Amino acid sequence: MRLHEYEAAKVFEAAGIKVPKHRVVQTPQEALDAAEEIGYPVMLKAQVLVGGRGLAGGIKIASNASELKELAGKMTGSEIKGVSVDKIMISEKANISNELYVAVTVDGYSGKPVVIASTEGGVNIEETARKTPEKIVSVHVDPQFGFYPFQARRLLRRLGLSNRLLLSCADVLVRLYKVFAQLEGIIVEINPLAVLENGELCAVDAVLEVDNSALKRIAQPLPNFLERIANSLERQGRRIGVTYVDLDGDIGIISSGAGLGMASMDIIGQKLRPANFLETGGGITEELLYKCMELIMMKEGIRGIFINVYGGINPIHEGAKGVVRYIKEHHLTIPIVAKALGNHQEETWETLQSGGVHVVTNVATEKAVERLVELVGVN
Repeated sequence: MRLHEYEAAKVFEAAGIKVPKHRVVQTPQEALDAAEEIGYPVMLKAQVLVGGRGLAGGIKIASNASELKELAGKMTGSEIKGVSVDKIMISEKANISNELYVAVTVDGYSGKPVVIASTEGGVNIEETARKTPEKIVSVHVDPQFGFYPFQARRLLRRLGLSNRLLLSCADVLVRLYKVFAQLEGIIVEINPLAVLENGELCAVDAVLEVDNSALKRIAQPLPNFLERIANSLERQGRRIGVTYVDLDGDIGIISSGAGLGMASMDIIGQKLRPANFLETGGGITEELLYKCMELIMMKEGIRGIFINVYGGINPIHEGAKGVVRYIKEHHLTIPIVAKALGNHQEETWETLQSGGVHVVTNVATEKAVERLVELVGVN
């Protein structure tokens, strides 16, 4: 779950990292009230969970009330990369003399946390890595040992930092790592970490993304993840414990893994229109597959359903019972084609066929999709 900037800033501030004075508003009048309290000039920052919002018009500067009223009016209710702007963060404009970049994330190769710092703050870190990689330094952290000031200072000396800036930035890095560790983060990032004219450091941007699977373990109060999923079907998918992505087609898909799901979507997409991506993961039960059928049919206009499951660790014969129970309880008559292979496959086929499901025993997904095309036709 990724937090909005104002939410991440609150977490950083509680951890002892300086952030600009700010308020979150929803109307131009609230923006004017906030600016009177903060003092001009102010920054307007659209609170949307997308990258590159600055280039898309989601960050503006207002020097006075007239400018602020106009900009807030245009930004409120607008869209940034397809996401509606419901909240705006009104923030003081920092007096910046230099910009740094600091972050902690997970190295996908080693599986360990990695602390990253750069003298090139305020720009895309990927661009810095491509053009001037020598301006980025990093160090892997043993999570059982932790990350301490001496390690931070050693890292930052490689960037040429010294004296007060070295000590201040090391302190921010240690605090940032504590946030990362305590909230089981995927990434925590400050870009830029501003060096103010008075020499202090200030996080003028805040990025924080935490592992969804860790949300129940985290003691610190965090926003409700489900409430920020705008699509009701995707929200329901999260509720029942599956990965669901809503698409604009009319063929429902249920798969037991991401690979099977993507392959099914690609092959179906050649002649038909997938209505969704849905993968159950390794926890198939009768009740889960019943709920998956229920979720698929919540979308209007479904013309057919394609089921592609593999019985390795998954008890697909139990899942088949849930599919058939839903079909019988709801008198479902649309064509349903299933390819189910692996452990208990014969039992699974028999159960599905008892509910009127068209079972394809060929190992090729293409053959099962061909059968679906025969049954639903091509629009």
